[in-house]
Amino acid sequence: MTAIQSFLVKKTDYSQTLIDSRLSEDMPELRSGEVLLKVDCFALTANNITYAAMGDALRYWEFFPAANGWGKIPVWGFADIVESNCEGLAVGERVYGYFPMDSHLRVSPQSITPASFMDGAPHRTDLSDIYNQYIRCDKDPLYTVESEAYQMLLRPLFTTSFLLDDFFADQEFLGANTIVLTSASSKTALGMAFLLHHNRSERDYNYEIVGLTSPGNLEFVNSLGCYDRVISYDDITSLDSEKPTVTVDFAGNGEVLGGLHAHLNENLKYSCLVGASHWDQRAGMPTDLKGPAPVMFFAPSQAAKRLKEWGGPGFQTRIASVWTLFLQSVEGWMTVETAQGADALDAVYQEVLSGHFDPKIGHIVSQGGTQ
Repeated sequence: MTAIQSFLVKKTDYSQTLIDSRLSEDMPELRSGEVLLKVDCFALTANNITYAAMGDALRYWEFFPAANGWGKIPVWGFADIVESNCEGLAVGERVYGYFPMDSHLRVSPQSITPASFMDGAPHRTDLSDIYNQYIRCDKDPLYTVESEAYQMLLRPLFTTSFLLDDFFADQEFLGANTIVLTSASSKTALGMAFLLHHNRSERDYNYEIVGLTSPGNLEFVNSLGCYDRVISYDDITSLDSEKPTVTVDFAGNGEVLGGLHAHLNENLKYSCLVGASHWDQRAGMPTDLKGPAPVMFFAPSQAAKRLKEWGGPGFQTRIASVWTLFLQSVEGWMTVETAQGADALDAVYQEVLSGHFDPKIGHIVSQGGTQ
């Protein structure tokens, strides 16, 4: 008999959590074409808190619905097929993708290829394909057993970093020669800074990459070598307000964003919102921001554009060409910590939610147990 567990958070107070546990014998049998996945492990980062903070606006709550004011925050991880009623997908196969923080997930595979399949569950059909696709590890050019932890922690974030770098390059940086990244120690910001630095020599224009971070992270962010300059949040006025600048806000701190807009004013050419590392402070954003109105970056839109232009294989080839280089840089400073079980999951979740965690640590939660 198998225990089925779900990790739920209160939508009105993310610190309130609930473990919903029931027995597998109480679950309906698989219908024709369905597969049951056992979620083996997943990463927990500030990105997952962003999914909660943007859950209604960007429909993240809809991927794995819950009732009565509770929600399931999506995560990226690995799962194994433990039951299959779908031709072409066998018990024992391992897949990578988008999951709830549950022990199991029932999917309805469609568009099955040797490399991947899509979950065709009715409630997901009008949601973004980038989150509905499951990668079959045996045919994944980026997959190795040894790099699983890094893939969970960084692959979805690095994809966003890749798309951000691509978007701004495609727009010729809106005429700016300074790019300011807030929450500079966050993994998505680091990925973007790495790509901006790596690709700069191949571009027809130059720019300065500036990282904004807390005083406690200044030394760490400086040591990475991908930012040209790193300053603390209380030193925003040291930015040259006469230079055309774009900002990419990963932090979600309204006071910081307001300070950037006020200081840069007419020379702020574009204000991009990406994440909400400081999710609890987004509501503090001033209503009378100077300069351009902030624009939310929705990675799937840029991905859809490039998938149409480059095709799926071309898109993956471009990411793969820089992914390995990024991993090499990360392995020099990141420490992976693994927690196991429901109690440990809640402890790690609360730490990530608080925002008070070491940026050099990558948290992986292992579900443990058997089928």
